Amino acid sequence: MRPGCAVFDFDGTLFDSMYIWEHAGEMYLRSLGREPEPGLQSLLLPMSLDQSAGYLKKAYSLDLSKEEIIRGINDTVDGFYVNDVVPKPGAEAFLSRMKSTGAAMCIATATDRPQIEATLKRCGLEGYFNAIFTCSEVGSGKDRPFIYRRAAEHFGAKKEDVLVFEDALHAARTAKNDGFKVAAVFDPSEKRQDELRALADYFIEDLRHSETFWKDLSV
Repeated sequence: MRPGCAVFDFDGTLFDSMYIWEHAGEMYLRSLGREPEPGLQSLLLPMSLDQSAGYLKKAYSLDLSKEEIIRGINDTVDGFYVNDVVPKPGAEAFLSRMKSTGAAMCIATATDRPQIEATLKRCGLEGYFNAIFTCSEVGSGKDRPFIYRRAAEHFGAKKEDVLVFEDALHAARTAKNDGFKVAAVFDPSEKRQDELRALADYFIEDLRHSETFWKDLSV
């Protein structure tokens, strides 16, 4: 398959940024001089931001409103993207090679646009992408295929000509079940690697060593 359009997830696929989503609550507490309890990461992970703020307020007796706590967590996340997050090893070379195929390239992400744009600009990668699509702007998470459909429609591409790059099983499954081709990229944040590998049309263990992917892509 030679894709007419390559749709890249951001966190965990191209950038080593899953850490912030797993540890934002802990990092925020430490910024207030509070030491997080053991296992706080696992406790907060399934919660919404509102629920997390409510838990932190009660459990740590924070003299702040939930709205102030939410802003504080968001500021922690924003600072990480603006100042710290870096591409995964081999990401730029991989993007350069994909661009050379002539495929239109875009990002489809659950992260908000300002964070993505700030990171791409700081890392000098904004020129690789023709568009950015975010779940908040599309109005749907990656448990539904609307963000992938929006990308395909934007470029006038048929589903069979679109290749979606994802590191998370749930997102890869959504795209695959809707008729898109999927290239899975390994990230340690996804614990169900066997399922992800079985689902995907292509599997990339390491962006630096992706010759098998490029060979399979040309078939």
